[in-house]
Amino acid sequence: MSVKVLASAKHIFLSRNLAQYQRNPLLLAAPFTHSYSTYRGLFDFTPITKTRREFAQKKLVGYSIQQLYSVVADVEKYYTFVPFCKKSFVYDRKPGSLKADLIIGFPPLNESYTSNVTLVSPTLVRAECVDGRLFNYLLTAWQFSPGLKDIPKSCVIDFMVSFEFKSLLHSQLSNLFFDQLVKQMEYAFIQEAEQRYGLPAIKSHILVSNKS
Repeated sequence: MSVKVLASAKHIFLSRNLAQYQRNPLLLAAPFTHSYSTYRGLFDFTPITKTRREFAQKKLVGYSIQQLYSVVADVEKYYTFVPFCKKSFVYDRKPGSLKADLIIGFPPLNESYTSNVTLVSPTLVRAECVDGRLFNYLLTAWQFSPGLKDIPKSCVIDFMVSFEFKSLLHSQLSNLFFDQLVKQMEYAFIQEAEQRYGLPAIKSHILVSNKS
């Protein structure tokens, strides 16, 4: 069988699997298959204000749950691949949790904050700002669930970020560049997975995307 025929067959197989998922999301056994309000309830967000921004996205990607979890849970290495993260220092490690001091830069400003990080291997990484110097509120959460049934190296990512800066300057910057910031952030983790584990098994597909 020629390479072209194999590639064509793989494309048809993936297209059918994706079409089946879109008709019946339960095929992926993902815990977040309902409306945007489901996301908010599960992650226990406080009410949205006019200055608070939120982004939620469900994506099918070509890496296993364990592979993506290991990248997102590697907070100590964030400074090497997360956009605008200049330093990342981890301490107070406990089973299922840690604290991290991060310095982020929005040129020409650099600011630091502390996060409490909850780790549930290999399905959840949740980080919440606790010191309040930079943010009135900041929460990021990653949930990983099984992907396509016949492709073990695939999973579904449910990614959410919600934040509100204390500084008016940072708030204005986030309003101007919000979409770029969150897309760059999520993309950086996928790129890091590629650096560690090679090319993805399938092309990524956005399944649900919401912002406010």
